[in-house]
Amino acid sequence: MADVRPFPALHYAPTVHSLHAVTAPPYDVIDDDERQKLLQHSPFNVVELDLPMASGEGSDRYMHAAETLEEWILTGALTQDHDPTIWALTQEYAAPDGTTHTRNGILARVRVTDYGPGQIRPHERTQPGPKQDRLDLTRATRYNLSPIFSLTSKDAWPQVAPETESESWATVTDDEGTTHRLWPIRDSLVHAAVEEVLADAELLIADGHHRYETARTYMAEVPGEGAHCFTLMALTGLDDPGLTVFPTHRLLSGLAGSPDIQDHLTNGISEAFEVEATDLDGLDPDGMEGIGCFGFIDQTAGRYLKLRLKDPLALDQLMEGRSEAYRHLDAAILEKVVLQNILGLSEEDVEAKRGIGYAKSIESALGLVSAGTYQAAFILRATPIEQVRAVAAAGETMPPKSTYFYPKLLSGMAFNPLS
Repeated sequence: MADVRPFPALHYAPTVHSLHAVTAPPYDVIDDDERQKLLQHSPFNVVELDLPMASGEGSDRYMHAAETLEEWILTGALTQDHDPTIWALTQEYAAPDGTTHTRNGILARVRVTDYGPGQIRPHERTQPGPKQDRLDLTRATRYNLSPIFSLTSKDAWPQVAPETESESWATVTDDEGTTHRLWPIRDSLVHAAVEEVLADAELLIADGHHRYETARTYMAEVPGEGAHCFTLMALTGLDDPGLTVFPTHRLLSGLAGSPDIQDHLTNGISEAFEVEATDLDGLDPDGMEGIGCFGFIDQTAGRYLKLRLKDPLALDQLMEGRSEAYRHLDAAILEKVVLQNILGLSEEDVEAKRGIGYAKSIESALGLVSAGTYQAAFILRATPIEQVRAVAAAGETMPPKSTYFYPKLLSGMAFNPLS
């Protein structure tokens, strides 16, 4: 069962800057140039905490985050609520086809538990580097600085929706055009109603697997019962009409100047897939029917292809012991058939991104291949929510970047104290 509770949020004071100036995308999508751009908006931008840099030679960047956080609290840039709250959140965004959607969510504390039926389930594999980074930051600051995005089998949004009929506490339109609105809710009756609805809900982590692993490790390090036994989550119902998943495309490098590898890849694809030549307009596999369908950009030969797996029944042997939901997952098929069987990459190679890259859009994939950064790209279909749920229910985890839940949550909306 899910133990969902309000929390005494630490948040930016209204006198600092607009929330637009101090919030940021998730830390793992911010490069150095983007970080500097965000700090130009405001020296109080959350990247100074969530993606810290050492303040000088020999200094520790995690301690810098902790010291900066303490300074901002002492100077009043950040203020701590005395009363526990939950926060209603809406995100209005435009999909690639131009349609407008609104995704609803609730910011709250959630008790950290083991994975399992009726509790919390992951759906993607994690990597050791990001987990250690987030753990070091948590140890230093003793705050959750950004929420984990989780999907709930029960929807508590109707319990908070009436509170959103008033003017929002804050409205932020980010650089991608998504409008985020926040309402802090202090009504204990609303809190109780949310807790009751979600008490027997199962939670599926959509985004933030590394942060949840961090929360489990941190809880084990601190003795006793307390705030450290909880973590900050944004909770959205699985049936929320604004919930969408986009694909993340795969890029290949290391093929330039290696004709043997290129020929091996070309021959392997011809053996495993039905191959159809197409043009740029026909590259997107969205709408293709069947198991294991992809678009393929072959920069070396200067061609675009559509691929469909020839023998789906062969997956039973290739992925023996895996659930049917996992065997039919495009990202898993690509990993097993192409990356491992044809190119000889290991699961560790994939997780370490050796010769592998990712792109969020076809346009980005095309640009990276055209620039020569990568020599080939596989264009994927979006993974249906039902398939994500089925893989998690089978107790399995998908390859990295199997899903791209859009829009992303902003960091800097509210912080959860762990002590």
